[in-house]
Amino acid sequence: METATATSERAELAKHCSSRNWSKAIRVLDSLLAKQCSILDICNRAFCYNQLELHKHVIKDCDKALQLESSAIQAYILKGRALLALGRKQEAVLVLEQGYKSALQQTADVKELLELEELLKDARREIDSTFKNHASEPRQETSASPQSEKSDEKIDKLDNQNTASGTSINACKTTSISVSESGACSNGNSDEASRELGEQSKINSISKDVSKASKQSRGSSDLCNGSSFKEKENGKCGSQINGSYETCKPCNGSDLHDNLAESSDWLGNVTINGKKLSITSGFTSKSSHKAEVRCGVGNETTINKKYTIARISGNHSISVDFRLSRGIAQVNEGNYMKAISIFDKVLKEEPTYPEALIGRGTAYAFQRELESAIADFTKAIQSNPAASEAWKRRGQARAALGEYAEAVEDLTKALVYEPNSPDVLHERGIVNFKSKDFAAAVKDLSICLKQEKDNKSAYTYLGLAFASLGEIRKAEEAHLKSIQLDSNYLEAWLHLAQFYQELADHSKALECIEQVLQVDNRVWKAYHLRGLVFHGLGEHRKAIQELSIGLSIENTIECLYLRGSCYHAVGEYRDAVKDYDATVDVELDAVEKFVLQCLAFYQKEIALYTASKVSSEFLCFDIDGDIDPMFKEYWCKRLHPKNVCEKVYRQPPLRESLKKGKLKKQDLAITKQKANVLRFADVIGKRIQYDCPGFLPNKRQHRMAGLAVIEIAQKVSKAWRIEWRNSNKGTPKNGKKNRRRERINMLSQNRGGAGCSTSSSSETSTGYASLEDRSSGRSMLSWQDVYSSAVRWRQISEPCDPVVWVNKLSEEFNTGFGSHTPMVLGQAKVVRYFPNYERTLTLAKSIIKEKLSVRSKKDKVIDLSKDEKIKEIMRAETCDELHKVVGEDFWVATWCDSTALEGKRLEGTRITCLKKPGRLGYDFSIRTPCTPARWSDFDEEMTSAWEALCTAYCGENYGSIDLDALETVRDAILRMTYYWYNFMPLARGTAVTGFVVLLGLLLAANMEFTETIPKGLQIDWEAILDVGPSSFVDSVKSWLYPSLKINTSWRDHPDISSAFSTTGAVVAALSSYND
Repeated sequence: METATATSERAELAKHCSSRNWSKAIRVLDSLLAKQCSILDICNRAFCYNQLELHKHVIKDCDKALQLESSAIQAYILKGRALLALGRKQEAVLVLEQGYKSALQQTADVKELLELEELLKDARREIDSTFKNHASEPRQETSASPQSEKSDEKIDKLDNQNTASGTSINACKTTSISVSESGACSNGNSDEASRELGEQSKINSISKDVSKASKQSRGSSDLCNGSSFKEKENGKCGSQINGSYETCKPCNGSDLHDNLAESSDWLGNVTINGKKLSITSGFTSKSSHKAEVRCGVGNETTINKKYTIARISGNHSISVDFRLSRGIAQVNEGNYMKAISIFDKVLKEEPTYPEALIGRGTAYAFQRELESAIADFTKAIQSNPAASEAWKRRGQARAALGEYAEAVEDLTKALVYEPNSPDVLHERGIVNFKSKDFAAAVKDLSICLKQEKDNKSAYTYLGLAFASLGEIRKAEEAHLKSIQLDSNYLEAWLHLAQFYQELADHSKALECIEQVLQVDNRVWKAYHLRGLVFHGLGEHRKAIQELSIGLSIENTIECLYLRGSCYHAVGEYRDAVKDYDATVDVELDAVEKFVLQCLAFYQKEIALYTASKVSSEFLCFDIDGDIDPMFKEYWCKRLHPKNVCEKVYRQPPLRESLKKGKLKKQDLAITKQKANVLRFADVIGKRIQYDCPGFLPNKRQHRMAGLAVIEIAQKVSKAWRIEWRNSNKGTPKNGKKNRRRERINMLSQNRGGAGCSTSSSSETSTGYASLEDRSSGRSMLSWQDVYSSAVRWRQISEPCDPVVWVNKLSEEFNTGFGSHTPMVLGQAKVVRYFPNYERTLTLAKSIIKEKLSVRSKKDKVIDLSKDEKIKEIMRAETCDELHKVVGEDFWVATWCDSTALEGKRLEGTRITCLKKPGRLGYDFSIRTPCTPARWSDFDEEMTSAWEALCTAYCGENYGSIDLDALETVRDAILRMTYYWYNFMPLARGTAVTGFVVLLGLLLAANMEFTETIPKGLQIDWEAILDVGPSSFVDSVKSWLYPSLKINTSWRDHPDISSAFSTTGAVVAALSSYND
């Protein structure tokens, strides 16, 4: 069977190669190599990469082949060709010579031998020609030809890292400059010293005017220092040499401390100008012709490449000058150890020579030896405090280590010696952005752009900074200006796509991503971002397709993790576990990505648990009862799983889980009856959608909500029918007593291991069979039963969200674990929740005015009754001003007027204000504590509200289709919803489950909500910011009640618990809209 498969794949490979479909051929070779590592297939893949001009991939595969067999002649040929294409001629000669020598020592194919010989001759001829040109005549600057651009790589290597949440992406740029193979720069005129150097080293003479040109230089090679996602990406870059490209090493980093050493583009090409050394930037002088070459698509900080060393003393001999030029040339060529050795010799003669120290520091930086680099830059500063370049380079190195405050100090010092330098302002603006000082970033980048109106990188970062500050219009304008300057600027398009995605404008986001792929369809980041958009829209299968393409380009942890999550959601557990395992096994290039590995560990366990339940009744899917409390808590908090591994029962392997949860075909089939239910569910589910920035319309969540609404309506309707029958038997009080007797003890702690369910029906969800007490015939449905249905649907719809009951976590519950919803984070305004900022601030001031005090971070009372502080507080217009009046971090608690016990106040949420270090702003958020005492209070309140609702409907109003008669029922539903939102008993998902239950209860009373939630309104915040249920009811009824209509036809649909009885059937139903 395996032989037949391999033969089939070989035939497919031949077909793709014959039709020159190299990308598909590479995928086939990937599959073949995954099964068996063959030198021939490695070389075949290198050949395919060569056809796509992905030269760095060619070199990588050739190196792999040569490690396995040092006499693989084809590998030498392909590697030599790739190096020549990248302009690395000397390296190409060395490789080809080695290959030729190896061919002579073995029985080699004559054709390969002749090919090697011809390549070697051509490479030597090009080098000789270059040296002759440098020695005989001035070099004229030439612009990059289309052929040169074509020979460069599209995207070499893209290593990704997230989160969150936002991505900062920047391109590396180099300028077309005239450079010899040794790296020295020439623009025509020469002096005697440079002629002497030219004779000795065959380097062309250097113009005296270059020093002036270098002062005008404004290059900003964007070696990047990633923002929100912090992706690490490698790409191409190069500067033209006589019509061909001199390449620098790829941009390679998620954060500067990861990428600095691998990016030989960091400081650009190093040149010697007569008696003045300079390392030229990615841009030469303003008068020079510019040719920009992309260096990957990465979210990294821009690093200025202009490197002008202050001086070389006239007292130094030519040999020292020559050594420096050689050292600088070696840095340009990526030979960092050779460069360091040369600079060591210079420094042995004069240990404080600043130019040599800066050169060696640069070489150290490229090798990721950042501490050594900083030490050399520091010595250069001590030797010459006015060395602006040393201050700037040390600032860049410190930023690479994440020492942003120190980096800003150094860059500020560089500006003292180079006032208003757009290069340094650009650098400092990006470091400020990275350190989350967005206001300072806007200031620096704006000043930079006044001088450099065509700096597209500066516009890109300005857009990112404005977006973080909540200046949406200005952010969009800045991003569009960057694109206006260069319509093929991939980083700007990707930033703009992310910007639109965060605003939930998915159409524009997808348009921007399409623009990226039209320019270059090998940008993995674009496929990852499109996968994120589809995931947010609930189109998981489309997301899987996009992420798979991204992974075929570059095996990144972000794509692996997200694809695993999508496979998990749609029930493809084998593939999900495979991707989760691969995520955990990835070698990280940034510490920030470790959180993805932690989440992959936890979600693999949940996937295994779910797989074991696919053939069981959906009621048996009980994460809260079955999964260990410690596991759930670590999952919610994204903690290192070490303790979980040691102390918590692990799920059995996938094979056992799938055996236990074998699906039946009928579970997956969508019958006509099921299709009708799903259509109705989709209509109802859309009603949960918030029309607010940041909330994408998610098809999967809509269907989940609709099915949950119908199930809740069916369950509650049956319970009410039993209650009504019992009340007509003359025992109206018994139902209430039974509900109270059977209510769930939510404070009980389940200590069972994952996979061994110890929960009883009274602790978790209650099925229809238990709705009636066999002895008394009374209803036993509790408020927890109702909400648990919605919670279970929310858990299965997006299994990677830790939606769990807080009181079912570990003992940490007793210390007050709860939800945290920020409106402001430092200087950043959170897109989703900042619209509630002013109301929350006003409420906080009114509470302080009433209580005359606040609570400190250590829970101590801070008295504000003296010195007219209350007047100052009432005048405060921002959380900044409020914090200054209080004088320290603080919180105030909202309250909820109790309905169960008249005159009692329940603690609502805590409005907190915490100052960030320095000038980085404030965290202004709501935090909800969940202590046992508070839980008990709200449990009693929810029980009372549920009983009031049952009484309102099961009396004279039972079965009524008169909207006016049902007003008390509607009010009772809203009152219970108010307490649910203030309770916040879930780790996350409280908002959506609350509205789902509200719609389900309305439908159970034959009332269907037919409109949408008003634009800009978030119903959970309406409840949180109202101190009493009556005011909440009044505010919501104004738009909710007119949108209700009587609907009894919903009762014609089959029971959800019967139509989709198993967990597997539910997963199939949630995923079927993509079929």
